[in-house]
Amino acid sequence: MNRNLTKWILAGAAAAALAASPVLAQQMQPWEKDLYEAAKKEKPVTVYTAHYNTDEAAALCAGFEKKYPGLKCNFVRTTAQVAFQRLQQDMQANAPVASVFSSTDVSHYPELKKKGLLLDYRPHNAAQMVDSLKAYNDKDGQYWVTAAALMLLTYNTAEVQEKDAPKNWPDLLDPKWKGKVSIGHPAYSGYVGTWVVLMQKLYGWDYFTKLEKNQPQIGRSVNDTVTMLNSKERLVAAGPEATTLLSRDKGNPLAVVYPTDGALLMVSASGIPKNAPSPNAGKLYMEYLLSKEAGEIQVKSHSLSVVKGVAPGAGAKPLEQIKVVRPTEDEITKGIPEVKEKFRDTFGV
Repeated sequence: MNRNLTKWILAGAAAAALAASPVLAQQMQPWEKDLYEAAKKEKPVTVYTAHYNTDEAAALCAGFEKKYPGLKCNFVRTTAQVAFQRLQQDMQANAPVASVFSSTDVSHYPELKKKGLLLDYRPHNAAQMVDSLKAYNDKDGQYWVTAAALMLLTYNTAEVQEKDAPKNWPDLLDPKWKGKVSIGHPAYSGYVGTWVVLMQKLYGWDYFTKLEKNQPQIGRSVNDTVTMLNSKERLVAAGPEATTLLSRDKGNPLAVVYPTDGALLMVSASGIPKNAPSPNAGKLYMEYLLSKEAGEIQVKSHSLSVVKGVAPGAGAKPLEQIKVVRPTEDEITKGIPEVKEKFRDTFGV
């Protein structure tokens, strides 16, 4: 083949590949281009996350890699408390791994901030956030809401009729549900820790004294409740909207109830550790989590989009149509350590 023709073909192929690249085919903002070029010189970005199930965490990493060709994204998906313990161990050993820390337990962030362990970074994409969620960002710019979801009442539709399903949180205390309730554990799950703080705020600790009499099945993660319902080991639960609806999409007989006294709004933040091994890649991943592309991946798994212009997933209600409740950050920060011990004392686990 003619050498010049070969060069022309190769040049054309390179140009086509460049045009096909999602990020390179469009004009990046100057700040985005700077972060992208700097991130390409760093190690792959590793995310410690408790925000999503494994499939969703993998989808977000894959979406990041697609948007930014040449970058590699790794994730470690655990419960919030395990992620926090691992991050602390890394820091104590001076062997940093995570460049982004995403916990569902907001009490982790003031502690990290107080110790000077978070990087100051104000994402440019924060301007695209849903207005009602902006109040939950750190005023000093060290952590930002990157995930939002609901915790509500769930049940197995093959065993429980809609008319008989719990309608509010105290309905779980009805003796008819003895041996049929599933919940998670506040010592492992940020969702559950926040829920326990909320129930104590709304109904006092007597709520859990009465719930203990119904002999609930206690898992670790809030997602364990979905497993319990699917197996019919338990019939009703205080569970997650997203994972429950995702399981229903797969054909399992599950349904959600938006409690009349309010579904728990879970806002989960992310921050960049000050000793992040790949700080520029970490910043770029933070920007990505606040992008429309990430929002569209999140709603496919029935999470709520934290950015504007993304419709909710099939079967889910828009956030503005749902009565939601949430403790304040101070109540969560002070309350979770306290309720962990009280929960162990009450339930013996």
